[in-house]
Amino acid sequence: MNTETSSTTTEAQILRHRKEKAQFLRDAGIPLYPNDFRRTHLVADILAAHGQADAAALEHTAISVGVAGRIMTLRSFGKVTFFHLQDTSGRLQVYVQRDDLGAEAYALFKKFEAGDIVGVQGILFRTKTGELTVKANTVRLITKSIRPLPEKFHGLKDVELRYRQRYLDLMVNERPREIFRKRTAIIQFIRDFLNARGFLEVETPMMQPIPGGAAARPFITHHNALNMDLYLRIAPELYLKRLLVGGFERVYEINRNFRNEGIDTKHNPEFTMIEFYWAYATYEDLMDLTEELFASLAQAVNGSTTVIYQGQEIHLAHGWQRLSFHESLERIGNVSPTVFTDYARCKELVQRLGEPVAKNEKLGKLQAKLFDNLVEPRLIQPHFIYGYPTDISPLSRKNDANPEITDRFELFICGQEMANAFSELNDPVDQRERFEEQVRERSQGDDEAHLMDDDYIRALEYGMPPAAGEGIGIDRLVMLLTDSPSIREVILFPLLRPETS
Repeated sequence: MNTETSSTTTEAQILRHRKEKAQFLRDAGIPLYPNDFRRTHLVADILAAHGQADAAALEHTAISVGVAGRIMTLRSFGKVTFFHLQDTSGRLQVYVQRDDLGAEAYALFKKFEAGDIVGVQGILFRTKTGELTVKANTVRLITKSIRPLPEKFHGLKDVELRYRQRYLDLMVNERPREIFRKRTAIIQFIRDFLNARGFLEVETPMMQPIPGGAAARPFITHHNALNMDLYLRIAPELYLKRLLVGGFERVYEINRNFRNEGIDTKHNPEFTMIEFYWAYATYEDLMDLTEELFASLAQAVNGSTTVIYQGQEIHLAHGWQRLSFHESLERIGNVSPTVFTDYARCKELVQRLGEPVAKNEKLGKLQAKLFDNLVEPRLIQPHFIYGYPTDISPLSRKNDANPEITDRFELFICGQEMANAFSELNDPVDQRERFEEQVRERSQGDDEAHLMDDDYIRALEYGMPPAAGEGIGIDRLVMLLTDSPSIREVILFPLLRPETS
């Protein structure tokens, strides 16, 4: 018999044994899933209030507590048993003695197993080793765990298991619990940061008749009652800018987006962004706001504006590097302007880098491929790259001095894009021409090009104030601030291939 079969058999045997124990308890009149235990204390509150109290003080005050949580470890020594109970806030040791529970109750308690959820009432004391402990006078089964804790068979480093069965990962590993608590704190800080500056939080449609706001392939669904196709949004941008037209001058949405694209350490088909729009501001105002947001956020959730990401010190304090798109190609990518401004030479270099070139592909797109290969991976410390080619910026305002580029920036940290922002295009004639060009590109095979959105053009014709808007990838920001190498570490339930039998 091979090792895998042996492990499966052992797991099946233990599963059967646990079911037999559950049946024994049921036959003995012990409810397996009661709902009448009332917890009086969280573990963290007990540790905060009494973690420094010595043995004599605890004995004198006789502090009674009622805690509930999962049994994580069990050590039995005949008439006494120690176990660690884990709730949402932490772990605490429990001491169970036959003489305190009574022989019959203790015998039933001995049928409890690691993984079971129990309620404990008792008195705090310190053991001889100095550990704060609850001396139980009652232990009640609250939820019977039929399956054993995962470390029995799979260990705690099985990445596939951790992502696929996140509940197990959270149950036995402190690290993911820390990550997702911090994720919540990050989102709350951003919300408070924008609220304090007069921004209004809004919600816009997640199912859209026309996908827009980004260059991406959408997911398509169908509404039966209306007999129409709908698209899961790739970005909320065009709806948020409609709100600028309507008179809301500062708006934001913390939103879920869906893009029908590949999966890797930086991409998940379903992901979270924040997009915000600010009337009477420019992309340069957003650079300043973004620096302030990132620095204050890092200080608030990490205690420092310097963070460590995969062994590198990243400095988020003010004074980030700002380079134009074409400067970055020359200074960081080491590409001469005589190459990236010449279509034939630029195309040749792109192909030498192994990138495909579509028929009639514009120079700006070729330059973007050079940037992706030669510049982006080298942008470790925070860099604002601004002045993107108009060819690849269909929603951005053209630069007044040079219409070949736009008033747009992207923020890069640790070799990946963290934010995209620009002064908004509010000229309906220019916007229609850009959409029409996108439609032509789509007809030539670019399935990420924008569709025509006539209603958005109509909204612009009513007049949208000059404005700037920005999108920040929440998942990548959480990766940075939690030192997580993969986007799957910071999404509770990332998309995975179906399980194989």
